[in-house]
Amino acid sequence: MMSNLQMGLAAVGGVVLAAMVGHAAWISRRSQPRQATTDANTAAQQPPGQDIEPELDAAAYDVAKFPLPLPEKKPSLDALIDVIAPIALEDVVSGDAALAALPSTRRAGSKPFAVEGFNETSQSWEMPQPGQRYGAFQAGVQLANRAGALNDIEYSEFVVKTQHFCEAVNGTADFPEMREEVARARELDQFASEHDAQLGFVLRARNSAWSPGYVQQSAARLGFVAGVIPGRMVIPASVAGLPPVLSLSFDVQAAMAEDPTQSAIRELAISLDVAQVDRSECAFQRLREAAQMLAESMEGVVTDDNGMLLTREAMDEIGGELEKLYDTLDQRDLSAGSAAARRLFS
Repeated sequence: MMSNLQMGLAAVGGVVLAAMVGHAAWISRRSQPRQATTDANTAAQQPPGQDIEPELDAAAYDVAKFPLPLPEKKPSLDALIDVIAPIALEDVVSGDAALAALPSTRRAGSKPFAVEGFNETSQSWEMPQPGQRYGAFQAGVQLANRAGALNDIEYSEFVVKTQHFCEAVNGTADFPEMREEVARARELDQFASEHDAQLGFVLRARNSAWSPGYVQQSAARLGFVAGVIPGRMVIPASVAGLPPVLSLSFDVQAAMAEDPTQSAIRELAISLDVAQVDRSECAFQRLREAAQMLAESMEGVVTDDNGMLLTREAMDEIGGELEKLYDTLDQRDLSAGSAAARRLFS
């Protein structure tokens, strides 16, 4: 028979064992990525790439603070950022003939190339359309983009493409002097490189990692919807067809894993491409609020790319510098979110 001492030791041993099992289970639960709850926002389940504009969380954003930018026409050639060569015609040309004469590729090197026609009916410039008639054309190539300034080789390619189009429509092009245009391209590229701002905050987990579903659910509550690329979510612009206001991204492999619930995400990035978004969207304010709200709800901290914590004072300073940048872009007729700015900073 077991003595009272043996029975007591056995009981204590059982309690210790139970405690060890419980502790191990607790540690195991803490090491598991946080999972989405069953009341997931439907926006998190939305198929990638679907074009919707979700309602923002009323507690997070006051819609009245963000007046909607007006819709704009499709971007056209602009003497501010394009080399433009007028094309005189011997006779009116149909839109169908113009479309057939366009080159197969609409780029000269790394720069967009385009042809516009002067519509005889609407008396306006537009990209050639079937069934329309055009009394003149103009060809253009962009002076600069994020790939750099237009160079001599790209300018020469622009000339060749334009001449081939002219031959097909019986037109004659008047080209600007190459040296002047290349110099103008370099000056514009210099300005763009000095005023190009792409901001990014990093949200890092303090304790438990996150599963992709948990990230998507948390972000969806603030108006983010699934992007085309796995691991990317966006807040759409107020006007359909314009670039997103904010982007959120996390590990693509985690998003594409066979069992995403077991994928552990310890950081995600929230970014803003300043020149692509209209100033009236108050994008930086929304970036800041989204980062802070996600940090609170997901138990994370907001840092820069180097892991340095971003304080309120640091964010205030960034916001002040952005206002100066917006003013400078406005003064140059390259307002953030405008067609010209979106083309130049792309």
